[in-house]
Amino acid sequence: MKKSLFLIITTIFFFNINFSQDVTNNSFGKGLINVIAKDSSWKTKVAFRFQTRYEGNFDFRDSSYTDRALVRRARIKGSGYAFSPKIKYKFEYDVHNGFVLDAVIKWNFTGNWTVWFGQTKLPGNIERVFSSQKLQLVDRSLLNSKFTLDRDAGAQLRHHFTFGENFLVREILSISQGEGLNQTVSSSGSDYTGRIELLPFGSFTKKGDYFAADLKREKTVKLMLSATYDYNENAMRSRGQKGSYINGDLSDLETLFLDAHLKYNGISFFGEYANRKTKNGSSVVDATYDIAGDIIAVNESYYTGSSLNLQMGYLLKNNWEIAGRFTQVNPERITLNNDIKQYTLGFSRYVVGHNLKVQGDISLTEEDSKKNKMMFRLQTEFNF
Repeated sequence: MKKSLFLIITTIFFFNINFSQDVTNNSFGKGLINVIAKDSSWKTKVAFRFQTRYEGNFDFRDSSYTDRALVRRARIKGSGYAFSPKIKYKFEYDVHNGFVLDAVIKWNFTGNWTVWFGQTKLPGNIERVFSSQKLQLVDRSLLNSKFTLDRDAGAQLRHHFTFGENFLVREILSISQGEGLNQTVSSSGSDYTGRIELLPFGSFTKKGDYFAADLKREKTVKLMLSATYDYNENAMRSRGQKGSYINGDLSDLETLFLDAHLKYNGISFFGEYANRKTKNGSSVVDATYDIAGDIIAVNESYYTGSSLNLQMGYLLKNNWEIAGRFTQVNPERITLNNDIKQYTLGFSRYVVGHNLKVQGDISLTEEDSKKNKMMFRLQTEFNF
């Protein structure tokens, strides 16, 4: 990992010193390096970000308290265009874990049509599409951790158009390998994703539909209603692009997401619904049965079921924000996974928007057949 990081940093500075034509100095959060050719034939931006976190957990079962301090994320990001602003790229490297997250080319080949090729986030639930830098609470919800599509390698076709003066419609179609990040083995079957986004009151200010908290303090109501359908053929992992690998017979997975995102004058709200099921066969791959043929233990299964996530916040004029979240996870009964409810209350102090902030939250988790747990988190975000 250290060798890879050294090579990346060396390449960046070599590139900057030897080939740059014009260097633009930006304010904090706009990138460490911003370079554009004098003839505007190419442009690149390099940024670095990290999150530091304290996390404490109180278990009501034995009144025990455990805690830890950690680096939650540390990443190098690059973006820009080559030959023309119509050919863009994005690259993101996870320094903390030592692997590539994003490596994607985006080509606006005609009008409102753009094709993406490479590894990047699939157009899944809205909370996953939000960058981890731009969250309203310390981290994403249980809905996301159990049902997200995450990143995958493949191609995406994107298009948008407008009805009348304001009604914006965006469509996304994706074909990917279905196994998630950095897979080198042959795929067992492709993954097909379709998403539609409806913005009846027009675009949010400066892409505000793709980050949490109403930092732009929308002057009029902005709303995005979205739906995503994903079909993962012969899914090799228990949660599609994530989870443990399945050793038994593979099944196809169907996942549905419904989202709503609203902002107005410092108020923000988003809600998500997720549902996953196996298309062919049972969610349970291997189990232990009693004499009557009833399942008494599940040895291997896909994670199927449904989940609901609701989150709301209010940004004060001094850039302090208070936010709350309710998440409910209801796995399919046959898998014997427990129902979970989680209640979260948090605060944020935005010093330079999402680029420099301090966040904290407290969560109560109620899980069937287990004692309740309380979690405390405090986190800082630095994005240079």
